[in-house]
Amino acid sequence: MINLEQWRQAGSTFEFQGMPVFTRTGGNPKGPAVVLIHGFPTSSWDWSKIWPKLEARFSLYAVDMIGFGDSAKPKDFTYLIQDQATLIETWLRKQRVGEYHILAHDYGDTVAQELIARDLERRTGEREDDSSLRIMSACLLNGGIFPESHQPLLLQKLLLSPVGFLIARLTSKRKLADSLANIFGPDTPPSDEEVEVFWELITRNDGVGVMHKLIHYMPQRQKFRERWVGALLDTEVPVKLINGPLDPISGEHMAERYRQLILDPDVTLLPGIGHYPQVEAPDLVTRHYLEFHNSLGR
Repeated sequence: MINLEQWRQAGSTFEFQGMPVFTRTGGNPKGPAVVLIHGFPTSSWDWSKIWPKLEARFSLYAVDMIGFGDSAKPKDFTYLIQDQATLIETWLRKQRVGEYHILAHDYGDTVAQELIARDLERRTGEREDDSSLRIMSACLLNGGIFPESHQPLLLQKLLLSPVGFLIARLTSKRKLADSLANIFGPDTPPSDEEVEVFWELITRNDGVGVMHKLIHYMPQRQKFRERWVGALLDTEVPVKLINGPLDPISGEHMAERYRQLILDPDVTLLPGIGHYPQVEAPDLVTRHYLEFHNSLGR
């Protein structure tokens, strides 16, 4: 695992709509580009165990989206999934990335669905822009890709309520640790160091002050279900699901829904693993991701 100080030292800042955004690049500059998209409420550091296992083969790109980690957390931002997708595309163009692969988790799955929808529109001529961006594959870890199967925690429901801003202010490191313990696998709980880093990155730049705004990705999933689920149904881009089945939010029940809706579904369940496969079982996630990538023949 790369510790937080090392993670930050290798990062840089990108300005998006006047806001500072933490980014990190690395790996093999001659390898295929892989964009790693983190989940809620954490940050790109979620990939710190996976990163060293992928950097010999791939050119890696990660970003703390607006409202997360070491990036800006403005009180007056809309926090739409579309905004986060635009952030990623704008940064990739700046990095002169064309073809790229996606590895996403949780909230990042939804951002990936919007990116896939845009990719589909470009391929069919429905989206006219000068972008050379093209998605080559997507691998999704536990996330609410089908809103009807998403089972949010009580805390998430409270954050969506009219008193969500107060709930966010009452959140503590202890409460975070308890929540994580409930969604990780019973034999793969987060370490004290991981909880400490998660908490530091969540609270940086008064992050608790925008958590009740960030959580509105859940009703956005309902509103844009046709677009985002449709993107998975219609895309010709290879997509794989790696799922921690013990996750109460988006575990085996989400994988089962994926099998019901997706033609020729490519699904791998990781026994004993919960909501954060890349943290709980980085070796397994790496192995299955590499097998998926090898199967692409590219």
